[in-house]
Amino acid sequence: MMMWDKEMETISRKKLEELQLERLKWTMNRVYTKVPYYRQIMDERNLKPEDFKTLKDIQRMPFTVKTALRDYYPFGLFAEPQENIVRLHASSGTTGKPIVVGYTAKDLDTWTNLLARIITAAGVTKHDTAQVAFGYGLFTGGFGLHYGLERVGATVIPASGGNTEKQLMLMQDFGTTTLISTPTYSLHLAEVAVQMGIDMKKMKLRTGLFGGEPWSNEMRREIENRLSIIATDNYGLSEVMGPGVAGECTYATGLHINEDHFLVETIDPDTGEVLEPGQKGELVFTSLTKETLPIIRYRTKDISVINQEPCPCGRTLARMEKVTGRTDDMLIIRGVNVFPSQIESVLMNMKGIGTNYCINIYKKGYLDELEILCELADGSLLDKYAELEHLKAEIKANLRSVLSINAKIKLVEPLSLERSYGKAKRVNDMRKPEER
Repeated sequence: MMMWDKEMETISRKKLEELQLERLKWTMNRVYTKVPYYRQIMDERNLKPEDFKTLKDIQRMPFTVKTALRDYYPFGLFAEPQENIVRLHASSGTTGKPIVVGYTAKDLDTWTNLLARIITAAGVTKHDTAQVAFGYGLFTGGFGLHYGLERVGATVIPASGGNTEKQLMLMQDFGTTTLISTPTYSLHLAEVAVQMGIDMKKMKLRTGLFGGEPWSNEMRREIENRLSIIATDNYGLSEVMGPGVAGECTYATGLHINEDHFLVETIDPDTGEVLEPGQKGELVFTSLTKETLPIIRYRTKDISVINQEPCPCGRTLARMEKVTGRTDDMLIIRGVNVFPSQIESVLMNMKGIGTNYCINIYKKGYLDELEILCELADGSLLDKYAELEHLKAEIKANLRSVLSINAKIKLVEPLSLERSYGKAKRVNDMRKPEER
């Protein structure tokens, strides 16, 4: 198994924790002296940088949440003056002011190296040709993977998002071996390839690095089958660094977290209680080496489980399970907690159902109603009433066994639901905010 930085990727837990503590002390001194927001918090709690003597002392700090980054928009949480910042990225800002993140030259070098680790773990080498179908711009995904791929030595095609027919042409003509995109966009590529009469299995494509949205192992199998590739998951978020926080190796037994640069906790999302490794909870990250935007105990709202056992690949850094959902993506329907990923897992295991679906939630009288629109894999089934009804009943029963609630199932023509070139929008919650 190839490794980019074997010394760090196979470090012992004892040595890792010693390094983490050294870097945590550096970070706490940095935020106290350079970030007024954190200095005020520490002063209110009578905390000084020298009070952080163990890794558990980080629990004396409160959580940082997304609103803090918006409240100090654009540069209020930066620990570096503008003349030292060589790159700015930002979130989409669809729910208000965007989250702005900055990088010094050293930050960019760190980011690039961490992505090189994940890219190498996924089996990509200097002999590969990688097509980046993430959008380029303020979004961290495109540039992050681009620079990491170049550091590994791969040939990079900066295709950006959309223009699917051209993407497929480039894949054929340039001999693309690695695809970088959201998982849902990879399936859209496969759909368009069928329409264009292109056999994806005859391409040179062999590997995919997918991220940007939660996706199930059932969707992984669908992608691997349709594109004839090995599909790996990678994880990151702009506030913590961007992609490169964690990523799967080819064993796909969890995403290796770059713990020498990030201190990870899992917490009970309702109480904030810190959980032991192996317990499912919300991921919380503290950066340990960032210069421009150090972040302390950032609540990601992503739900996962941490496993500190060594991986079969030889890496010893902790692994996180694939994100199963987000605390703010969780749907409460008739008092039942439902994650869209649970619905996806059921649908991806159903024969006759395509890969695109839409979840609608609305009120009927005083009751919540859950409606799921599912694309058929074969449109000719629409003329076969008995088969349609049997399939609907089967989907409904399977969802009932998983969710413990009934859902209305509507089967629609192939390719009739809206496609997305970025993060897929799966849920339309038409209830009033106070009804959710």
